[in-house]
Order: sequence, then C-alpha cells, then structure tokens
Amino acid sequence: MSNQTGSQHVQIAVADPTPLGLFGLAIVTLVASMQKLGIVEGVSWVIPWAFVCGSFAQLVAAYFDFCHKNIFGATIFGAFGFFWSGVALSWMIKAGCFGAGLVAGVDPKALGFAFLGYFLFACVGTIAAAEANKFLFIDMVFIDILLLGLTLDTLGIGGHWAHSMAAYAELVVAFLSLYGASAVFLNNFYGRVFWPLGKPLGIFKKG
Repeated sequence: MSNQTGSQHVQIAVADPTPLGLFGLAIVTLVASMQKLGIVEGVSWVIPWAFVCGSFAQLVAAYFDFCHKNIFGATIFGAFGFFWSGVALSWMIKAGCFGAGLVAGVDPKALGFAFLGYFLFACVGTIAAAEANKFLFIDMVFIDILLLGLTLDTLGIGGHWAHSMAAYAELVVAFLSLYGASAVFLNNFYGRVFWPLGKPLGIFKKG
C-alpha cells in the first residue's frame, strides 16, 4: 500500500456579480442626482442608499469579481464601493452625526481633492473599459464627467454650471447603469445576447 501526498485545487463557481454591482450604482446615482437637481431636498434619505446600494452592493460585486479574476470589475466596483461609504460618512459628519467637534473642522476642499483623485482613476478605468464593451466605455465617460463636475463644484470652481454638469451626468449614469445591469442579467439568464452591450472599441489592444 503506497501513500501519496498531493494537493487538490477546488474552484467554487459563482455567478457573474456585474448586474448586482451595476444595479447598486444605478440606484444610488438616481437618488443622489435627484438631490443635486433639487427634486429631493437634503441628503438624509440619500445616505441609506449610499451605504446599501452604492457601497455594500458594489463591494459584494467586487469580491465575487475577484473570485472570477475579473480585475476590471473587481477594481472598479471595489473603488466606487468605498467611494460611496466615504461620501456618506462625509455627509454624516457635516450633519453633526459624530459631534460638533467634527462639524467645526469640516473643509469641503478635502472632499474635492478626493473627487479629483477618483476622477483621475476613473479616466484610467475608461481606457480599460474601451476594450470591454461600448456600454462600459460610455458609462465610464459619464462617470468621468460626473466626477469632474463634483471636483470643480466642491473646490468652488465653475459655479452653478459645474453643479449642473455633475447632476445631469449622474442622472445619465443612473439610467445607463440600470440598462447595463438589466442587459448583463438577461444575457446571462438566457445564455445569449438578449440586450446588446456593444463590441470593444478596438482602440487599445490587449497583449
């Protein structure tokens, strides 16, 4: 009788998390854009959706995209999942949820520089999205516009024009992401192209 030692590699199959991540993005940007457009007053009722859909749903999607070894989805969903947690906590600090001491130290420019960092990273994501599909590329372009508008508005540059640019870009992101979530869900469910996402642009070639 011989003893053999070896290792087994067990791979756990998980479903594509993209619809969940895009749905979370769609809902939080829809609610947040309504606040920016003045249809909803204040951010109190935006905060729960920022945490649940904007942050938690995208972080769950990021985790399972890491399991899929999908570097694009994992990184983008992860980065923006943390983005919405940061934004929600910033709103809560400004509202006094963590005491008057933190309110006294609020400086909007700090959030503006965070938006700037995300804008620069989103531009990198847009380059990658060009070789994923047309939907992701267009969605990322409007996310770029949204973040640029947020950066300028929060840093006090551009006046009301920058605020409006961010608001309308965010609304477009909401509906684009809802379409994308629906398309990926239906395409996976039926095992065929039910709603098109478009082919890669072919600008950059993978090695």
